[in-house]
Amino acid sequence: MSNPYPPVKIGIVSISDRASSGIYEDKGLPALQSWLERALKNPLQFEARLIPDEQATIEATLITLVDAGCALVLTTGGTGPALRDVTPEATLAVAHKEMPGFGEQMRQISLAFVPTAILSRQVAVIRDQTLIINLPGQPKAIAETLEGLKDADGKQLVNGIFAAVPYCIDLIGGPYLEADAAVCKAFRPKTAIRTFS
Repeated sequence: MSNPYPPVKIGIVSISDRASSGIYEDKGLPALQSWLERALKNPLQFEARLIPDEQATIEATLITLVDAGCALVLTTGGTGPALRDVTPEATLAVAHKEMPGFGEQMRQISLAFVPTAILSRQVAVIRDQTLIINLPGQPKAIAETLEGLKDADGKQLVNGIFAAVPYCIDLIGGPYLEADAAVCKAFRPKTAIRTFS
């Protein structure tokens, strides 16, 4: 049976000086790709990039991915207070609109696990018809911020940020993303829900 959902191109970017120079293995890209493959029912095409923490390189990479037709671009790494952490600055530099709620919610979720979450500076922006979100650097934190917090029975305690991503992409004219509710239940107003068969 063919997949009824529209295909989606997603940019995934791991930003790390050491991983991009081969000092250690990058874990960000595999974590992003495997979570998205579990969370979305659409056919997915990934544009993956592993780049150093250089603001000009990050900006150029984000612009290239938007121009290539990615509906969503997720970055991991480079969002702390260290001198080399410039992912938020690069992301804001290419933005047409800022979406502050995403960063606020990510910090809220991460604070349930570590007090140092207050040091994270993730931002989310829109450029053209693409949503760009900076995620934390650790695979475990990536999943936590995307999915949110659940109790032992799987009941949602705090919504992850991905619950709002499909509707945001609807609103900016992107493809209809169908999330798997077992991983992350996306929220849309009833009038925005479409059925595919």
